[in-house]
Amino acid sequence: MSMSEVNKMSVKQRSRLALNNDFLRSAVKFTTERLRSGKQQAAADHGHWDTWRERGRQIRLHTITNLDYYLNVFAENARANGVHVHFADTAEEAVTLSLQIAERKGAKSVVKSKSMVSEELHLNKALESIGIEAVETDLGEYIIQLADEAPSHIIIPAIHKNRHQIAELLSKEAGKTLPPDTSVLAGFVRNKLREKFLDADIGMTGCNFAIAETGSIVLFENEGNARMVTTLPKTQITLMGMERIIPSWSDLEVMATLLPRSATGQKLTVYMSGITGPRREQDGDGPEEMHVIIIDNGRSLQLGDPEFQELLHCIRCGACLNACPVYRQIGGHAYGGTYSGPIGAVLTPALKKNVAEWDDIANASSLCGACYEACPVKIPLHDMLVYLRRRKVEAGLGNKAEGAAMKGFASVMGSSRKYRRAIRLGKLGQKLIVRDGEIRTKIGPLKGWNSYRVTPSLPKESFRDRWPTLEQEMSQRLHKMDAEVESRLKQILNERKEGGKKI
Repeated sequence: MSMSEVNKMSVKQRSRLALNNDFLRSAVKFTTERLRSGKQQAAADHGHWDTWRERGRQIRLHTITNLDYYLNVFAENARANGVHVHFADTAEEAVTLSLQIAERKGAKSVVKSKSMVSEELHLNKALESIGIEAVETDLGEYIIQLADEAPSHIIIPAIHKNRHQIAELLSKEAGKTLPPDTSVLAGFVRNKLREKFLDADIGMTGCNFAIAETGSIVLFENEGNARMVTTLPKTQITLMGMERIIPSWSDLEVMATLLPRSATGQKLTVYMSGITGPRREQDGDGPEEMHVIIIDNGRSLQLGDPEFQELLHCIRCGACLNACPVYRQIGGHAYGGTYSGPIGAVLTPALKKNVAEWDDIANASSLCGACYEACPVKIPLHDMLVYLRRRKVEAGLGNKAEGAAMKGFASVMGSSRKYRRAIRLGKLGQKLIVRDGEIRTKIGPLKGWNSYRVTPSLPKESFRDRWPTLEQEMSQRLHKMDAEVESRLKQILNERKEGGKKI
């Protein structure tokens, strides 16, 4: 089944597809568990993790609150460094700007380092439509490009594939059979991409952070491909979400502490590159021309919104995906958008302001709050998911049967008399479907739940039924304890009067 066919499905349909894919579930669960454990260990080793989380939150809060100021400072300083700075209100404008630069340069090929923003813009297809080859140079991105798929994870795009599947993809590209050996496969990709780096007319990157005080961009990576992309081609285009800004290099210290530890458990990424303008006369390498395209594409809609402005605090570490019990079962493609997991469930509908199109994505969460606990800058994603669900109902897109059921639930829970009656009726009614203390029937609202687990039956005796007996037992124990204490006190007093043992 193609990605276009999958994307036309609902979240429930895509989730069901994922839940029936045993390999995908085990692969995603294994990797996210490893990443989550690494993050927890790195946070523990750091020793003051919550203090640094709060520092990170304060930096992001201050920056986003003053976003227009810092964007202007960055643009002025970047232009002073010889950078061409462009602002794009929409995805279409950003794509048009990129294509115009490429056409003006007569580009035939573009090499790209990993960039979620370019995925958001669907830029590869736009480049290919005018005859320009676009090559992903991050290993994971290269693999899913060959598979014609979207990233399944923010930092590990091919998290859902194993080495045998990767070997099959790369064998087609190589024109010969490659063994499922990671060193052999990596070696093939390295040699293949080396040619692409040398022949490319344009290098295209994302932007982890932009430093306002110097007009610099900073890239975090582990493979070195971004360094090749930013040094060999004569022209560089950097795609930057407008929220990627931070005020100063001293603020980067905080982000460079939080991001790699949250993402992979590393103290520091293997490569952290700071780029301040195009190549100078004394430089040994670097682009002759550099462009930074600052992209809005719905981000400014969150400014001033008390419920969603903190979305712009995100530093794209992927920690919320690794902690999410839903993502760990269904992977990223089930979410249907560029961004997956808890951040995707909020970011996609919030950026698009299209509740009708994405009315079911906010339901792909248990609201457990694990995403908030994992987030290095304390974004309350679980609260935002509730706000999105409320917006869905306010827009008239709520499920009427669900609404009626919740009203009934509220009525029963608001009256002790109705509650007792409902429990009695439930005990009687469940006798028809309980087997060995479990309800396995797949009917009505139990169908989805019992497809993958079982529902426990109501106990023969509820806590409410047991309470009178428990209260009596507790009263007897307290009475006995009082008697024992009173007896002991009398004994102590008598001993003191007789000059016996000291207390």
